[in-house]
Amino acid sequence: MEQIFITDVSPRDGLQNQAVQVSTVAKVHLIRLLFQAGVASVEATSFVSPKAVPQMADATELLRQLNIAFPTLRRSVLVPNLKGLERAYNAGAKEIAVVLAATQTMNQKNINMSLDAAVNASEETLRAAREQGMRTRAYIAVAFDCPFEGVPPLNRILTLARKMFDAGANEIVIADTIGAASPADVKERLTALANVIPLTQLAAHFHDTRGMAVANAWAALEVGVRRFDASAGGIGGCPFAPGAAGNLATEDLVLMAERSGFATGINLERLLDAVDFAEIELKRPLGGRSSTWLRRQREKKIASVSGANVLSSSPAYVDSQPNR
Repeated sequence: MEQIFITDVSPRDGLQNQAVQVSTVAKVHLIRLLFQAGVASVEATSFVSPKAVPQMADATELLRQLNIAFPTLRRSVLVPNLKGLERAYNAGAKEIAVVLAATQTMNQKNINMSLDAAVNASEETLRAAREQGMRTRAYIAVAFDCPFEGVPPLNRILTLARKMFDAGANEIVIADTIGAASPADVKERLTALANVIPLTQLAAHFHDTRGMAVANAWAALEVGVRRFDASAGGIGGCPFAPGAAGNLATEDLVLMAERSGFATGINLERLLDAVDFAEIELKRPLGGRSSTWLRRQREKKIASVSGANVLSSSPAYVDSQPNR
């Protein structure tokens, strides 16, 4: 089976905009459950201003604990600039990500920079990270639609992606930040991007605002993309993008991929444990579109195993069987 690679972004992109403050202990446990489910890569936190994103104020302590507890887990962290990179490096980060929005207004709302300034800052940060031996990712945000400026020109997306690639990004993540893309949009843009960026270094990040995240993931698979972001339980939504609903749920992506002949290395039952835990912490129902069905399957399996144990250990059941 061909392998796809999933980065679970629930600890960062998922939690960053939640009303309920999540403790460092709870974040570590969520990541532990993801790791036990077979998730090999997470977006753990971000080294941004605690005033702007209070949920990420514990970035240094969280990363310190993760480095000790999960040395084999890929742990990327978001950094907005050189100052964030310095903080991340001092905290022991091995992989960083930058976010470059494809429109002027979104950059101003997100990081208070013009598009040109944001390009320069991202390039500078990527080069500095590579010089320090760190692995790098670069997000192209609102690559399909912007809540302020509408659909950005395809040529601009190609140019920005190539600039990030040339600056040293190991992975270029094309993000449908507000969940506005359709499968046709995904095929058009990713096919064009595959002509300027190696497919092995392209990744896709979808939101489910219009209910098309899984369909969009399938369209990306058909183009040849094998790297995806997803969030356990569909947790997420950009705080600076009005209308951005939750992320593509990891469980939906895993179910679709594995039913379509791809391997993910992720155990769905154990993944549900992570979703259940996040529900408790966030005090609200979570789960992708497949979660109700997946939970029913889990309940049936538990009932079946429990029933078999009762029958096999019951003398009354054995004695009641007729002779053959």
